[in-house]
Amino acid sequence: MTRLPPLYELHAAAGASFTDFAGWQMPVSYGSDLAEHHAVRTAAGLFDISHMAEIRVDGPDAAAFLDYALAGKLSAIANCQAKYSLLLNEQGGIIDDLVVYRGGSANSYLVVANAGNRAPVVEALHERAQGFKVAVSDESDQVSLIAVQGPASRGIVEQVTGIDLSELKYYWGIESTYEGKPFFVARTGYTGEDGFELYVGNYNASQLWKRLLEAGAGVGLIPAGLASRDTLRLEAGMPLYGHELGVDTFPVQAGLGRVVALAKEGDFVGRSAIEEGPASTARKLVGLVTEGKRAGRAGYPVFDGDTEVGIITSGALSPTLGYPIAMAYVDPDSAASENLTIDVRGTRIPATVTTLPFYKRAAK
Repeated sequence: MTRLPPLYELHAAAGASFTDFAGWQMPVSYGSDLAEHHAVRTAAGLFDISHMAEIRVDGPDAAAFLDYALAGKLSAIANCQAKYSLLLNEQGGIIDDLVVYRGGSANSYLVVANAGNRAPVVEALHERAQGFKVAVSDESDQVSLIAVQGPASRGIVEQVTGIDLSELKYYWGIESTYEGKPFFVARTGYTGEDGFELYVGNYNASQLWKRLLEAGAGVGLIPAGLASRDTLRLEAGMPLYGHELGVDTFPVQAGLGRVVALAKEGDFVGRSAIEEGPASTARKLVGLVTEGKRAGRAGYPVFDGDTEVGIITSGALSPTLGYPIAMAYVDPDSAASENLTIDVRGTRIPATVTTLPFYKRAAK
């Protein structure tokens, strides 16, 4: 059954076009995905990402449980700090990539999962909770998630919430209230820009969305959909589950070996497989750039000379950079080759391997 986000009527009234995403009708754009992309890079964009899953983990064993259930050392993060982590299967494959927040107390965590993986993540956490003094609660249906991304985002969020965010560091959050109800502001995002993700109850989501639009109108804030979100995250070299990540992918293949805390004491699900590692012939993720305007898209083959050595996982003509970019899995012997080409509808386009990310905002 197709589900509608709590803000659906506001999106429809704003002229959004919709797409099915993990069973949700989500706004893909409000007119021009290029304008939305550029707004995030130069001013600010407002995203509804309420399709994401929020799972609460509470109890005296919460930290130890997450150290076992996930591949990172979650017990090491401080109150209100966030950490990017991975949920692995026993074979070392990626069930989902997650952001985990430690709450205001040491015994409470919020696990944020991808919409399409909500069910397997909840199931895996419940199964792995056996023997730990924890409660795993799926709160996804009660929580709306709104993201404000871009260089003007801080001023907009401060104006609406009254919270001073000047000292809030990247991947940290603040517990507060909005209209007398619990509210959480995190300095996180999926665009490569400075930005904030606002966790609010469904009952306050519409009012918050409207106030953010009003506050940001004078500085260039516009609503933005999934199309611009995808090109933004691609420029930032951020993986997308189902494209760069999956159950057949080892973290090290995707450049995420650093996320796996092999140095931590104790076992975690998938540890033995991770320590053994993928086969020496396993493909690895690389960034590719080409000239012209014809971009390699997901599924297009990559060649080294006359030999097919890989496949594009994500690709687009970069709105910010002005040339085509792509991420691809290629054979390890071709990961530094100078003879790669992408087959773009029957035409071989020369491609150059580059370090990710393609785009990085200027430091301030």
